[in-house]
Parts: sequence; structure tokens; C-alpha cells
Amino acid sequence: MSNMAIKVTRKDQSEANENIIRRFNRKVLQSGVMPLAKSQLRFTKPISKRERRVKAILREQRKAEKTEKIKLGLR
Repeated sequence: MSNMAIKVTRKDQSEANENIIRRFNRKVLQSGVMPLAKSQLRFTKPISKRERRVKAILREQRKAEKTEKIKLGLR
């Protein structure tokens, strides 16, 4: 996929702005630019196995604390 800009020109002087916007949106959807842009926004750097493990342990501890508080009626 190239970085080519999507251009929509007015067909004639009497064409409504809504029609131009509609044609532009259709071209954007058909080109597949949006899913690519969204996937690039969601990209995260890969983390090491050790970091993943530490985060998982912390997550489990927090979850256990939360359920314990709920059982005691503190929350």
C-alpha cells in the first residue's frame, strides 16, 4: 500500500458539500487506509518474558486483594 493521498474533486459547482464528503468517506473505506492507521496506533513494543511474568503476578495480586476486600465488605 502506498502513501498516496485520497483526493475528491467537485463534479460541478452546484454539487453539495455533503455529497463530496460522502464520496471521500467511501473512497477512504474502499482504500483500506483506516484499518492500517488504527493498527499502527495500537502497536506496542514487544516486552520481555520476565516483564510479562512480573505484570501478570502483580495483576493476580491486585485481583486477589480486591476479591478479599469484597468478601470482607470493605468495598
